[in-house]
Amino acid sequence: WSRVQERARFRAVLLACAVGTTAVMLPSALVARSFVFGAKSLHEARKHTTWQTRGTGLLARPALGDLSGSHLKSLAEVTILSIDTGDLDVIKDWAATGLISDATTNPLFVSQAGMSGDPRYVAFVGEAIVYAKKHGADLVEEDRINLAIDRVSVNLGKEIAGLVPGYISTEVDIRESFDINESVRRARRIIAMYEELGVPRSRVLIKLAATWEGIKAAEILEKEGITCNLTLVFGFAQAVACAQAKVRLISPFPGRVLDWHKVNGGQPTYEPTEDPGVVTVRRIYNYYKKYGHEGTICMPASWRPSRGKGYDTDELVALAGVDRMTIGPPLLEKLAATKEPLPRLLTPEAAAASCEDDEVCGGAITEKDFRMLMTADVCATSKLAEGINSFVSETEKLRDALLSKL
Repeated sequence: WSRVQERARFRAVLLACAVGTTAVMLPSALVARSFVFGAKSLHEARKHTTWQTRGTGLLARPALGDLSGSHLKSLAEVTILSIDTGDLDVIKDWAATGLISDATTNPLFVSQAGMSGDPRYVAFVGEAIVYAKKHGADLVEEDRINLAIDRVSVNLGKEIAGLVPGYISTEVDIRESFDINESVRRARRIIAMYEELGVPRSRVLIKLAATWEGIKAAEILEKEGITCNLTLVFGFAQAVACAQAKVRLISPFPGRVLDWHKVNGGQPTYEPTEDPGVVTVRRIYNYYKKYGHEGTICMPASWRPSRGKGYDTDELVALAGVDRMTIGPPLLEKLAATKEPLPRLLTPEAAAASCEDDEVCGGAITEKDFRMLMTADVCATSKLAEGINSFVSETEKLRDALLSKL
């Protein structure tokens, strides 16, 4: 039955390619079994499409063509773009267009890479195990596992650093999101590993969840020249606290803000400029430009269709001109396939003029202020908890896999 399912899925992929589907994933078992169900068919398929074999599956998509006049090209002219994936082959392809400068990863991508079965990722894990055994011989088991987790993340990041010219983001263990000292210690260790492998700290953004503790840890690290990406930003208070702490970059999630509003009394669809997630990001961007927080980059991530199915790039288009964006491969493909003008909707000058917020807490938000503002923002509080829990789950999967090898 399993073989029948695999054959059926393979036929579905070929059909999808024939009708122009941009990306279809098959289970890793197909790669692990060396395509025992029919190598000749795969050989034929390669003639008609671009294939990439990876431990996480088999990715089929049309080769990238002329991007001039596309939404992607227009967007890249007004916003610096990052690719949101841990897939090395995909990163390489998109970086080759010259339109992608950075890459972001998260615990999900690291977990998938660590357990994928792809020989390259297997090597990352193998090296991390050797490293943890050598450098963590005197550590208790859990600390040795954590050392291996950090090393896997760095090994993946080092490989990505050779593919993109700009920033790479590597996340501190999400389970430390409420521990300032441990977050700082793990971040310093990650940077030390990168530098040991020849990647300067100027290329690395340390990702931390935008809890109060994460923001305070970032404030310490920034003073040491370790730049940070504060992620899981869903509310205005988080963004303001990050800017006041002088962190390098924040990642607000407009799509998840929209998700929350849709299930908590909001509309099923919105015009893009009225999308609650877009409104949140614009408010942050405007505030930063009015109050001199140009040193903190606003880089939204995690996207949803404002107007529903078929309008997947709504939020991206509505935020054209924001400092940076990080975008997953499927949406990059949709932007590349759209050939029409894309107007710039955000500019620093207009943003500063249109900001309606007073300076928060006189420019010095306290922990009490932050917690009260977060308590009042139910969307931000609930989505932050949800995001942390989701990434903890992925980290635990990687932990268990590494434990079996240590």
